[in-house]
Amino acid sequence: MKNIVLLITDTFRYDNLGDVAKRPVRTPELDAFAAHRASAIEGFYTGSFPTIPHRTDVATGRLGWPHFPWQPITRSSRNHVARMLAAEGYATQLICDCPHLFNARFQHGFQAAYQHRGQEGDRHLLHLNDDIREVMPREKTRQLPTFQGKTLADLHRWVNRYSSREDETFCARTAATTVRWLEENHRAAPFFLWVDFFDPHEPWDPPEYLVARYDPGYEGEPMLHCNYGPATDYTATELNNLWAHYAAESELVDRHLGRILQKLDDLQLWDDTIVVVTSDHGTSLGEHNRTGKSNICDHDQRYWPIYPEVSHVPFLIAGGDVPAGKRLDMLAQPIDILPSLAELADVRIAPEQALQGISFAEAVRETRPHHRTLAVTGGFVECGEDGACPAESVTPWVTDGRWGLTPVGAAGAAELYDLHADPFAETDVAAANTDVVARLRAALAEHLRQHDADQALIDCWTAEPS
Repeated sequence: MKNIVLLITDTFRYDNLGDVAKRPVRTPELDAFAAHRASAIEGFYTGSFPTIPHRTDVATGRLGWPHFPWQPITRSSRNHVARMLAAEGYATQLICDCPHLFNARFQHGFQAAYQHRGQEGDRHLLHLNDDIREVMPREKTRQLPTFQGKTLADLHRWVNRYSSREDETFCARTAATTVRWLEENHRAAPFFLWVDFFDPHEPWDPPEYLVARYDPGYEGEPMLHCNYGPATDYTATELNNLWAHYAAESELVDRHLGRILQKLDDLQLWDDTIVVVTSDHGTSLGEHNRTGKSNICDHDQRYWPIYPEVSHVPFLIAGGDVPAGKRLDMLAQPIDILPSLAELADVRIAPEQALQGISFAEAVRETRPHHRTLAVTGGFVECGEDGACPAESVTPWVTDGRWGLTPVGAAGAAELYDLHADPFAETDVAAANTDVVARLRAALAEHLRQHDADQALIDCWTAEPS
């Protein structure tokens, strides 16, 4: 049996890597990992959206979004990857700074779990003798939740004592803890290590000297946190600074993931370890006139489809007999990770509930880019009595690799995109391709039926408008 190291980031966009971005982010560590060590699955799309639903898919091998909302994993499934691997003799460890995992009881499946506190306004240790400063204009950022009238952007810097050094950032601390764990446990094979970086989730608070590399000469207030609403709430200069904060934090994540990958190399673990680097979702940074990933803005009446800048995520896998430097143009989803890791690590697991994911182990080993014919990303929604989804909901994204469909677009009508010509889904071609819209709508209905969705939910997302 091989060791398994699962490195999950939050809000790390697919186009951060390689040369596809319109605004490049410096990611030398992961670019080198993809070129020289890993296989990349280029058509990897998140399944259940967002943070905890995604990780529940990963940990259980079962699709959650048609059935339940963001909730503790213990309410979602009897499966837990760490518990299953421990039953086969694995040492299991969770290391994270994602503030939601412990609240969602993920740690209960592990033999040991460690969390760095303080992300996204996580108030672990008050210091109320010190004022909570306003660090960006309230009208430019997410309005809720608040503490003592202050926004998440304000609270994040205050909770973390206005740190300004790289070694104080969460990705640096989480990576350092992981490096220490590997040095102290690398001979305890087999082991399962789940490392969860909340970065580059907002608030985007890297040292400002790194932000300046992406936005030299900016003299306004720092744009640390998106508004989860219209991008037009920002000036062009402010919007670019918002992106610059995201880009700098993404670069830091790349750098510190590189520290972990280097330690695996130092300890000569690659032959005996399967390593995955992926993310739960991306974020909009001006695309589709949005910033953020869902609509929680009091003056935006649109639906928010889970467009590719949010649904399309990187997926790199390496170690053991995984080929190095390969790019696989195939579709895969988070529920596929658990059966694939078990097969690649040569371990038989005994889930309490049947896995719904499909192993892509052979496709990766053989560099054979054929796996799924459809990938679907969705968030839990309770349809109204009229069968329609509530206003301002996130709405599903469906792709067969060539075409991308959202059955309920921003204005309510279906939208279709030719992803070969238009990978960022900027030009809706639904009117000229009604046959493709109908085919993908039918494929979505079948996908939901295969996952035992209620007929009311299927109708909500697939019924043709009257």
